[in-house]
Amino acid sequence: MTWNTIRNQDCIAAMAELEPGSVDLVFADPPFNIGYDYDVYQDRKSADEYLNWSKAWMAGVSRVLKPTGTFWLAIGDEFAAELKVLATRELGFVCRSWVVWYYTFGVNCKRKFTRSHAHLFHFVKDGKQFTFNDEAIRVPSARQLVYADTRANPQGRLPDDTWILRPQDAPQSFTPTESTWYFPRVAGTFKERAGFHGCQMPERLLARIILCCSNPGERVLDPFAGSGSTLVVAKKLGRQWLGFDVSEEYARAAQARLEATQMGAPLVGAEDPLASVPSTATGRRVGARRHRRPRPPADPALFKD
Repeated sequence: MTWNTIRNQDCIAAMAELEPGSVDLVFADPPFNIGYDYDVYQDRKSADEYLNWSKAWMAGVSRVLKPTGTFWLAIGDEFAAELKVLATRELGFVCRSWVVWYYTFGVNCKRKFTRSHAHLFHFVKDGKQFTFNDEAIRVPSARQLVYADTRANPQGRLPDDTWILRPQDAPQSFTPTESTWYFPRVAGTFKERAGFHGCQMPERLLARIILCCSNPGERVLDPFAGSGSTLVVAKKLGRQWLGFDVSEEYARAAQARLEATQMGAPLVGAEDPLASVPSTATGRRVGARRHRRPRPPADPALFKD
């Protein structure tokens, strides 16, 4: 099968045409089965039908991944637990991390709290041998930013498993009324939005996954290509890429988007967080001596009967 393209094809049938053990990284953002209005796919299956379908396409992912390959799954609340069980207990994947992607601009609700998160499962085929380029995704630590501690690792630290961006990390992307986001959901008014697909992942979020879990020149597969963002980022970062989508319209539009993308081009969207904690003028200076503040004397009345 030719790489560096999108095919208008069902992913289960398409993955069956790939050689076993030929893919380094799979990122999948499948339909959540919540009644979303896609142009071709019907997003209202029964629970059993959806789970059987999910098992079939995830089995295809397992087949095409290299023994050292990685599989990232983005999914909503409704079937997150079930798909994790399917992946680990029935298909043999090892779950390295259960990441929560937190954002604002969530879907507004009237009779429950507004949802502002999605689940990102980090699976590998072999729990001991897999790609994890930690230096490519490190962020400054609190010791570096707040305390100016010379003992801090100059390379920073790994991000937490809740991915959040604060206003001070990307001030150009926030309004005064917003307090916290992280890798903002690509809402309708955002410059990053491709415009032809309602469910679009931010490039910066995808870049963290691709940089961490693959190397330049390796193969990145997206079984549900949609707007093509996974493939756009893979191309920008010098990976080989391949995507499938059952929608002829989505596949055509994503292919055009990819043809307009240059390898090495800058990523779109708010930058990855440069800080994990707020910087503060009251942080301890480098070389400053530590002084313990004396405790106030205990109130004798507290010890009376």
